[in-house]
Amino acid sequence: MRPRALVFDLYGEFFRYTGGAAKLGALTELMGVFGVESATVRVVMTRLRKEGWFDSTKSGREVSYLLNDKSWQLLDDGRSRIFQRNSDEWDRTWTQALVDDSGLDREQRKRIEKSLSWWGFGTYGGTIWFSPHDREKQLREALDGEDDVRIQFLRSRTAGLPSDRLIAQRCWDLGELGADYQTFIEEFRPRLARYRRGLTGSTALIEHMMLVQHYRRYPFRDPDLPEMLLPTGWRGRAAHEVFTECHDVLHVEAESFVASIAAATSPTDVT
Repeated sequence: MRPRALVFDLYGEFFRYTGGAAKLGALTELMGVFGVESATVRVVMTRLRKEGWFDSTKSGREVSYLLNDKSWQLLDDGRSRIFQRNSDEWDRTWTQALVDDSGLDREQRKRIEKSLSWWGFGTYGGTIWFSPHDREKQLREALDGEDDVRIQFLRSRTAGLPSDRLIAQRCWDLGELGADYQTFIEEFRPRLARYRRGLTGSTALIEHMMLVQHYRRYPFRDPDLPEMLLPTGWRGRAAHEVFTECHDVLHVEAESFVASIAAATSPTDVT
């Protein structure tokens, strides 16, 4: 597990629910469970603070890293994309995002495309992106002013459902994603019995983090399409059910272990 991703997962799964702060010592001990060296933890946290993702406070020798507005927003958006599934009946209205790419440099184009993908838009080709959901507000909040003005949003409807299905097929590789969902189901559904029997301590935390890191790669490729646009035998909903059940079973013991480490950790100096 990459240390940087592990930090956000620990905050997203645990520390956000206890005020959004964690001692450096607690982070060091918890990441040590995954084989991350203490020096690496210090370097990662220092970089994340410099990049504006965390604030830090120091009381004597005790250093804590706190979520700020930027990181709270990232975790809120990420949790929404991973855990929430749209169940409303679709009115067949598409949201189109038209990107003005004239004069865009590589970094700006990458930022815009990453944000569009994050919020479930699929590229039809070139600068035209589609989503079956109205996520204009979330996308505009994610982009700064210079990037924001490069996108125009339209609401549109096609002549009929066959055209809607063609858009879905062109914008997203549902065949590959469906196969990956099936692989996830085959890997984690058999583990449920062992999870239900009870895992404790660091074992529960390791399994919990592994589950989250395996599953979160899928929702950001999945536009959460309405049922009428999904291929026959779609496995996305079944994979989500396996994930949420595994997550709920593992979370209690993992949370207890994290809380025990946070309560017992000695002060740690910052470098």
